[in-house]
Amino acid sequence: MDRRRLPPVDQFIDGLGVWPLPRAVVVSVARDVLDTARTSDESLELVELATNRLTELSLQRLGPVINATGVLLHTNLGRALLAAEAAAAAHAVAVSYANLELDLTTGARGRRGGYTLDLLAELCGADAALVVNNNASALVLAIAALSANRDVIVSRGELIEIGGSYRLPEIIEAGGARLHEVGTTNRTRLRDYAKAINETTGALLKVHASNYRVVGFTSEVRISELASLATGKSLPLIFDAGSGLLDERVPWIGGPPPMWIGDEPGVRQALARQADLVMFSGDKLFGGPQAGVIVGRSDLIAALREHPLARAFRIDGPSLAALGVTAEMYADGRGGEVPLWSMAQLSYTDLERRAEAVVRSAGIDGMIEESSSVMGGGSIPGGGIPTPVISIDDRGDQAFARLLRNQPPVLARREGGKLLIDLRAVLEGEDATVAAALAAACQ
Repeated sequence: MDRRRLPPVDQFIDGLGVWPLPRAVVVSVARDVLDTARTSDESLELVELATNRLTELSLQRLGPVINATGVLLHTNLGRALLAAEAAAAAHAVAVSYANLELDLTTGARGRRGGYTLDLLAELCGADAALVVNNNASALVLAIAALSANRDVIVSRGELIEIGGSYRLPEIIEAGGARLHEVGTTNRTRLRDYAKAINETTGALLKVHASNYRVVGFTSEVRISELASLATGKSLPLIFDAGSGLLDERVPWIGGPPPMWIGDEPGVRQALARQADLVMFSGDKLFGGPQAGVIVGRSDLIAALREHPLARAFRIDGPSLAALGVTAEMYADGRGGEVPLWSMAQLSYTDLERRAEAVVRSAGIDGMIEESSSVMGGGSIPGGGIPTPVISIDDRGDQAFARLLRNQPPVLARREGGKLLIDLRAVLEGEDATVAAALAAACQ
């Protein structure tokens, strides 16, 4: 390459067009490409090389993605969508000063998020509530505050791992306690817990296996049985409900609980069965922002609130505002309007109509097949919701990659060489975007 013919940096940048990136980033890429050309003996397409690098950087920016995977709580896509009014509340608090820790009745310092905490306690049938930034923090805080330097007794069948970075034994260790395993992977009995209790025991912990199931020759101890044992030994019973189904009856969607809910435990029912503390995620089946909600006995909640880690784990103002509005929707009997639950309730017939319209609009050779959507996000394993999907046999991998580079990106799923488009988690107003993206991707 003739180094004397390389353009100046500013001239080179002008030829790259407009990018949604800071100018400093574009300048850095331009200089790097030009430096590569100066030291290379090969003939390089400089504009193409710079454009490819800038495209890769642009795709790494946080931004909206259309979820056509059929996974409603897709961890890689941010899990639950906020209700519009919850998002508006978060925005209002984010761009303005707010009474986050101010008592407007007195003008003095107030309890952080007191209104939301009281509402959550009422919803769950608990004495008190505390909110931290996620459910892992909730468990670490509970162990640190109640069982530091002591043993926490857990069934071997409940030593969960979620997402590769959340392993229960490590969480217990991080809380400053010692893990005491009882029972076996598939069977644990009440006497296993009773035999393990001694002067070094700090708590009994029961963990909902929210992302897997052990089936066959199995047994586990019910919360009510563990509660009686814990009370008799003056120990707290902590229940990590994980995904956080507020009520097993799912009253906010009307009618009997859907079959795909399975045996997912309800927070209200766990407290009614005398668990002392129950913790769950605010961004899974509750359908709010990322949060860890802890509900239960007021004396235990007070101990957690006073622990130094409570400040390190506390939730930010905008998220607290969104969580509060989501809780208000349940309190008003409008939980079915939370996006997660409204998506789950979409009828097969309506989704089939939308899928057919997308295929026609895209002008592609796609088939409508019966499949299933899932909650995902480490909740309700094996519980599929019957759903029609658009199935494309040819060029599946190629179309998948092209959809990711659409603006906005469209994430589909691949099964057996087919590209599947599931509209259950796609907002109806996004159907036209999906159709246009498919038309371009399947050319």
